[in-house]
Amino acid sequence: MTTVRIGVGISTSDLDGQHKVVAAARQAEQAGFDSVSIADVLRGDGGPTLECVVAAAAVAAATERVRIEFGVLVLPTRHIAWLAAQIQALQHVSDNRIVLGVGIGGFPDSPLWRALGAPRRRRDRVIEGMLDVLPRLVAGEPTAVNGEVITLGPPAPMPVVLIGGHSDHAIRRSVSHGDGWFPSLMSPATLARRAATLRDLAVAEGRARPLVHFGTHAALGPDAAEKRAEMLRTLTENFGLTPEDAASVPITGSAAQVADRLAEYAAAGADSLTIVLDGRDWEAQLDVLAEARALLRA
Repeated sequence: MTTVRIGVGISTSDLDGQHKVVAAARQAEQAGFDSVSIADVLRGDGGPTLECVVAAAAVAAATERVRIEFGVLVLPTRHIAWLAAQIQALQHVSDNRIVLGVGIGGFPDSPLWRALGAPRRRRDRVIEGMLDVLPRLVAGEPTAVNGEVITLGPPAPMPVVLIGGHSDHAIRRSVSHGDGWFPSLMSPATLARRAATLRDLAVAEGRARPLVHFGTHAALGPDAAEKRAEMLRTLTENFGLTPEDAASVPITGSAAQVADRLAEYAAAGADSLTIVLDGRDWEAQLDVLAEARALLRA
């Protein structure tokens, strides 16, 4: 038996199907999952993608229990004062259920980044500077932003901050600026090694060990073989994984097999998991994942 928390990624791009944001969040909550995760993937290239903060507000209004996680929010594209006000509002309308996954961003060459004038270099410094200021703004403390002291209200509790990324910089940032580390798409063996690095760094810095929140993909529907093959190509060609490591990442199979895979990640050091379901028949896949979650906790 393991008490690892299990959440589900919900799409902001399925605007007509069964996986629409609000409906999917309600289904995940009814199925007993601990959280729902919303990605910040706007590129400005015409792709039909809902803005993630607005989507999170809709999910907050439609649910009562699940934590609402950003997986992850791209800080360099956000203005710190406006973001703080949004987080305050989200915490109030959700009864403090927000989990703030943050990252430096994966699309710095996209039209949206250029239109926003978002920084494309030294993004690590940008995100750390924002995380230095954000808790004070959310707490309603007078804070200098661009030379102007502002006070935002009503104050709200600062959400748990999860630092996205695989690099040594991301691990160090998780210790210095976050409550947890949010890696994704790696094998259990790799996660175990990197989680050990995180623990050692926290000890060296005299800090509590950050939480480890891991994200990955599963294909549990009728097109599972096709989706697994697509994921393997992505992992080897775009993420640089070896075929051996890539083969251990996508989750497929029966509920019992899925439970075994999730248990491997828990044993590797994950305190919580977010699973993105790829392919057709999302509701049926959700049922398989819910059964796996129950087996994991039996």
